[in-house]
Amino acid sequence: MDLQHPLVRRVLNEALQEDLGEGDVTTDTIVPGNTPKRKARITANSEGILAGVSIAREVFRLLSPEVKFASTCHDGTVFSANMPILEITAPPAPILKGERLALNFLQRLSGIATLTHAFAQRASRYGVKILDTRKTAPGLRIFEKYAVKVGGGYNHRFDLSGGILIKENHIRAVGSVDIAIERAQRNPSPYSRIEVEVATLEEVQQVSVLPIDIIMLDNFTLEDMRKAIPIVRQTSRHMLIEVSGGVTLENLDDISKLGPDFISVGKLTHSAPCIDMSLTML
Repeated sequence: MDLQHPLVRRVLNEALQEDLGEGDVTTDTIVPGNTPKRKARITANSEGILAGVSIAREVFRLLSPEVKFASTCHDGTVFSANMPILEITAPPAPILKGERLALNFLQRLSGIATLTHAFAQRASRYGVKILDTRKTAPGLRIFEKYAVKVGGGYNHRFDLSGGILIKENHIRAVGSVDIAIERAQRNPSPYSRIEVEVATLEEVQQVSVLPIDIIMLDNFTLEDMRKAIPIVRQTSRHMLIEVSGGVTLENLDDISKLGPDFISVGKLTHSAPCIDMSLTML
């Protein structure tokens, strides 16, 4: 992750300010500023895929220029319970002040990477790529989409400027899918690919003959996917197929076997359980 990215810097600084408030009254009251440096260790309490260790380091760096780190772990490391993740040497105050925020990032991002890895590994057996969505925590998208990539997934649009995706409400707004596609083709956007979301087999028939690049099968049953995917493949050799909605680890194999190009999974970011980690002063 580019720690110098303006969005990353802004979020880190705002997150620190949010947590510190007017100051850490506990630490500032009972820990003298001249207290000798101490070591602390972040440890995983369960297994998973590590994401966010560079961000955790940066939290402590922002609090103290004296901080030093010792770790063999990097983002993408497969860790087990009781495994040391990061060792910190610094005055006690910045360790105490940065503890919660560093753990929050590590636990949340590692949870996303771990869940993504489970989906991506399974789907890759069938040549299918797992995509994330824009269902991210407000303000944390750059971190959460990074964690998806660490876990082996791929990023869909980062934001609304990232491509043309015509959904049901766009079509309702302009009157028809034909009008929406025609206007999209006239748009001077540098993004040339046009994606259209469909919800029924009738819409698949209609849209698969239109000049678009990607068709999204939204909330289709497995039975309807079996019918829809061959329709698209027989109509266009170039149109890519994305499946979205209701995808779980339990039905992932059945969906992947049908041969879509992409499967997008909102729960990678909106429902990934955090990985339990803790920091202990040594």
